[in-house]
Amino acid sequence: MCDESKPVDGEVNDNKYFSKTAATDAEVTFEHRSAPPETRLYKKRWVIVFLFSLYSLCNSYQWIQYGIINNIFMRFYGVDSFTIDWMSMIYMLTYIPLIFPVALLLDKKGLRVIALVAAALNCTGTWIKVASARPDLFPVTFLGQFTCSVAQVFILGMPSRIASVWFGSEEVSTACSIGVFGNQLGIAIGFLVPPILVPNVDDLDELAAHIRVMFYITAGVATFLFVLVVIVFQERPDIPPTHAQAAARRISPENYSYTASIHRLLRNKAFILLVITYGLNVGCFYAVSTLLNRMIIEHYPGEEVNAGRIGLTIVIAGMVGSLICGIWLDRSKTYKQTTLAVYLMSLVGMVLYAFTLDLGHLWVVFITAGTLGFFMTGYLPLGFEFAVELTFPESEGTSSGLLNCSAQVFGIIFTICQGKIMDSFNTLAGNLFLCAFLLIGTIITACIKSDLRRQLANQQALAAGPVEASPAQAFEAKL
Repeated sequence: MCDESKPVDGEVNDNKYFSKTAATDAEVTFEHRSAPPETRLYKKRWVIVFLFSLYSLCNSYQWIQYGIINNIFMRFYGVDSFTIDWMSMIYMLTYIPLIFPVALLLDKKGLRVIALVAAALNCTGTWIKVASARPDLFPVTFLGQFTCSVAQVFILGMPSRIASVWFGSEEVSTACSIGVFGNQLGIAIGFLVPPILVPNVDDLDELAAHIRVMFYITAGVATFLFVLVVIVFQERPDIPPTHAQAAARRISPENYSYTASIHRLLRNKAFILLVITYGLNVGCFYAVSTLLNRMIIEHYPGEEVNAGRIGLTIVIAGMVGSLICGIWLDRSKTYKQTTLAVYLMSLVGMVLYAFTLDLGHLWVVFITAGTLGFFMTGYLPLGFEFAVELTFPESEGTSSGLLNCSAQVFGIIFTICQGKIMDSFNTLAGNLFLCAFLLIGTIITACIKSDLRRQLANQQALAAGPVEASPAQAFEAKL
């Protein structure tokens, strides 16, 4: 769609800067120009990021809608708990082989095409589920969940790209947090709503009616959001929002090599360490979320609704943490220090949750779970933004994709291993298993070198004058 929105008053910046030209293997060079590129911020940027958050919400809600009422779906479809666990883990498994072709598609086709595919797949999956509300149709409901899991691949890597393409340098972390916020809110609703819409009743016909209502509501919302994406979602603003983005636009698609970009990322030691630590942290979150119903029901039988509320508490606290961390990063630019502090507190929160789960007081579990969620879920946008800083000017979709791929791999491993440990021992042993890996992640995070390349590019731009020599050489030396 063409951009009919107007620039925000007072947000036009005719800064003196340099432009980036294409080079072999997409290496960045800069050329001094007598007419510096204009940068603008458009009001529509908020519409774009909030619309993305909404369809991300609709998709992430479905990730946990089976797991949070695990025992109910086990009885309805006549399957075991591990099979229902796979209704969540399929989101993780699907992501791993598809992320690289989707990241390439994002680089080649842009944001709008990816958004359209994501919303269309999500909508299709919800309507397949509508047809699966019968005890003998588990394969159909699994197909619907699989379709939604494919849609997720087109969603998870988008927040940092939308933030970079649409937002100013002083608000990119906040914008990324808002993008992640939608995913977290969807998980929160996934914890809260299914136990309310699908009560644990004995009559299977009545249970099928409740499940069908839940599926119809989801399908209606997904269809509405797909129509909105078709009408509203725009590829990018006509005029870039930042100097770094203006420079990034100078890379010709013909001169960009996705394979070379992957190779450069894999040679970036700091980024590889971040990939590992991000996977460990988010993988633990995936395991806790998937197995939460089993953990709560073991110690508090019949408390399916409160299990959902505890999951809601984890995610709502994490949403607050995400926004606070995003605002803090935009103001302080202390990426490594903030990431390390939040990682350490995630470990502390996990230890508290592990040792208070079996005390017999649900209000204590609510408090410790909220503490865990504030830091563990709040870490998500920190990882995205730190990765963009460490890898600039590489594609945000590629770096985010590698982070999420790591998270899915560890998520599957941790979910299966923790589930088996819980079956063989108890929930405390399973949670201590996760604590051990969070400790390892904290130590590795402390070893990451803080090489903020995007900040350097913007600082050099601000320092450049219309008659001065180009600052490119200093930045290229950093790369």
